[in-house]
Amino acid sequence: MAERMLKFVGTPQALPEKRPAAERRRDFQEIYARYAREKAAEQAARCSQCGVPFCQVHCPLHNNIPDWLKLTAEGRLDEAYELSSATNNFPEICGRICPQDRLCEGNCVIEKGFESVTIGSVEKFITDTAWENGWIKPIRPRHERPQSVGIVGAGPAGLAAAEQLRRKGYQVAIYDRYDRVGGLLIYGIPNFKLEKEVVQRREQLLRSSDVRFHLDCEVGRDVTLEELRQRHDAVLLATGVYKARDIQAPGVGLPGIVAALDYLTAANRIGLGDTVAAFESGVLDARGKNVVVLGGGDTAMDCVRTAVRQGARSVKCLYRRDRANMPGSQREVKHAEEEGVEFVWLTAPQAFLGSESVTHVRSVRIHLGMPDASGRRTPQEIPNSHMNIEADLVLKALGFDPEDLPAMLRASDLALTGWRTLKIDWRSMMTSLDGVFAAGDIVRGASLVVWAVRDGRDVAERIHGWLSAGATAPLAVAAE
Repeated sequence: MAERMLKFVGTPQALPEKRPAAERRRDFQEIYARYAREKAAEQAARCSQCGVPFCQVHCPLHNNIPDWLKLTAEGRLDEAYELSSATNNFPEICGRICPQDRLCEGNCVIEKGFESVTIGSVEKFITDTAWENGWIKPIRPRHERPQSVGIVGAGPAGLAAAEQLRRKGYQVAIYDRYDRVGGLLIYGIPNFKLEKEVVQRREQLLRSSDVRFHLDCEVGRDVTLEELRQRHDAVLLATGVYKARDIQAPGVGLPGIVAALDYLTAANRIGLGDTVAAFESGVLDARGKNVVVLGGGDTAMDCVRTAVRQGARSVKCLYRRDRANMPGSQREVKHAEEEGVEFVWLTAPQAFLGSESVTHVRSVRIHLGMPDASGRRTPQEIPNSHMNIEADLVLKALGFDPEDLPAMLRASDLALTGWRTLKIDWRSMMTSLDGVFAAGDIVRGASLVVWAVRDGRDVAERIHGWLSAGATAPLAVAAE
């Protein structure tokens, strides 16, 4: 009822209880507790139900946020979940890891002076409640279709597409080179942001829905793309991007300088009970070390906060711009600072010092000059401002680029863009190969999980349209 809403003028913003920094530094558990049912309803009731919901506009999935907030405020949680899941395959995952401060919550119209509605925490609460009450059931299509779709990649784009296609009755098989389902959700994101059970129960739901998984199966090594094309009526490439960007500087090859994803994967595998030789030998273990992380995105935040939990002696994050210009979530920066991470703003590495392994990062102070063509202010070195920062472990969190997919898949006629991402016809989302579609980071470049879910849902519709039309191919995408 309408009188339940518009409570923002009298009810302050209240996130779920956050565990004290001294406590959460010691483990990898999620840092926020769950809302109590009445507290979730109270916070949902702060929504102003505005006529043009900017939260929804700025959500890549265009979730019906005001509507499921109103249903939550009224205690109609089963209906709230039904509405939430209508546009999002993984609302409990997005509620945990989306940078809401840059998307929905950051565009809430009551933010100034009253603080935004806690959209992400309510979204997480709704879906966790749905799981506990058994409202989430395996997919049972009304009609089974004979056509099959092969999906390469078990990350968020591939999983979202698989669920949507299975709902339409297609036979779906997912191929992934890793031994677990989830991609970066399982190996790239630490438990304190996304506990692995949250991903694994989605996997079990898809298995119960008769989606078949072929793990430890690398396309190009264990099976060719051409074989998949013969095996399935359509193929989706949703491999993501994993090639770490490097830095060109003297000493960059010294032992102790590693890629962020290698470090995070090792930490996540240890948490899952695996034995990782590089961790056991101390190479990827931050315990007792002076850790320096290069970068300012969410991967860098995951690294610094993981190093704190592993017992690092000190953790510093070097970023060449200031706090206001960093690409990562400001909420994550605040969490890291609470946990003891030191941010060294306006600083860039120039060289790495050491003989048998890295001992220092030689860096230079930065001044932000005039904006460049992108609108961002250009970093400029300040003369004679060099300093050496002690480091036993340096983590390069500088972003990701696509791997050479045509070579990996043994498909030389697979067209690429100038950025080495897969080239597609944006109307059909088909690549230069007939019946082979692509979605997610391998098309748009390294991006957010919520965008991968959006792309997976979109490409499922395109595949359905193509197969329903009798698999009539659109105009081919020309190779560059």
